[in-house]
Amino acid sequence: MSCPLRPGASNWRRAATVVLAAGWPRWVPAAPSRPQLPAEGFRLLLLERSEKQNFLPGAHVFPGGVMDAADRSSDWLRLFAPHHWPPRFGLGPAPPQRVVFPGLSDAVARAVDGDAGALPDDVAFRICAIREAFEEAGVLLLRPRGPLAAEREPGLALAPSLDLADWRSRVRRDAQHFLCLCAHLDCTPDIWALHDWSCWFTPFRNSDVLRFETLFFLCCLREPPQVLSDSGEIVNCQWLSPLEATESFLSEKIWFAPPQFYEIRRLENFSSLSDLHRFCVDRELEGAESWLPILLITADRLIQLLPGDEMYVKMYTI
Repeated sequence: MSCPLRPGASNWRRAATVVLAAGWPRWVPAAPSRPQLPAEGFRLLLLERSEKQNFLPGAHVFPGGVMDAADRSSDWLRLFAPHHWPPRFGLGPAPPQRVVFPGLSDAVARAVDGDAGALPDDVAFRICAIREAFEEAGVLLLRPRGPLAAEREPGLALAPSLDLADWRSRVRRDAQHFLCLCAHLDCTPDIWALHDWSCWFTPFRNSDVLRFETLFFLCCLREPPQVLSDSGEIVNCQWLSPLEATESFLSEKIWFAPPQFYEIRRLENFSSLSDLHRFCVDRELEGAESWLPILLITADRLIQLLPGDEMYVKMYTI
């Protein structure tokens, strides 16, 4: 049995993903005294990665990807003005700082080349996740420029325009074009609709494998938006309830990486979109927990240990 724990810290990359939960009527049997009525359910957007991809080939994932320098550019300040300003841009009080594992902080700081006027992480990670949702699924999580509504309710994705395909091609070539798209539509990324959910660090296995610090955000939408796969990195899109996703995984119809499977199981605890949205709003001040799995390699299998598992090692150097 072996448990490699000490890679070099120079290959950490920062990434963000957004779990899109959309309202989805769920029919329940009618009672004798009333007709059949839909119960409030929700489904999750799952994207199937191409088998040709080097990273997670064939896996079903949430929209997301690696942060680009454009996601934290100070050019965004002009678009958010005059209604939203640093340091929080209307996101509310800052949650507690996430746990930084030993040896990680310097590497993470080097991962993105930001300037003195760059956006704070809470904003930049959200822009990254929103940009990736557009690139991979054609979903525009944008809102018209202006003040925020007083009530916090599940929102709607922006309806796609006729020149969507051209804009997606531009953004895939250069992430800076996402800011241009937002300016063209007179919108800002709807960073306020994304709630902190969790943070996962890639476990170490081989020294030459890229490792990611990935923030997971959750976004509740009143109804599912139109989804268009990019026919390149993403070959298929589908909406599944957490239970349907779990059953498909257990029957080997689809495959999830451990973080996605874990988060889907968490979402099985919520029976309605309103309950899920209320939970996200109520816990905003708590921030996101950081999870670093540890790999145990035995003679016949590989086991991932998570915080709370009996054998999880709490004191180590990455």
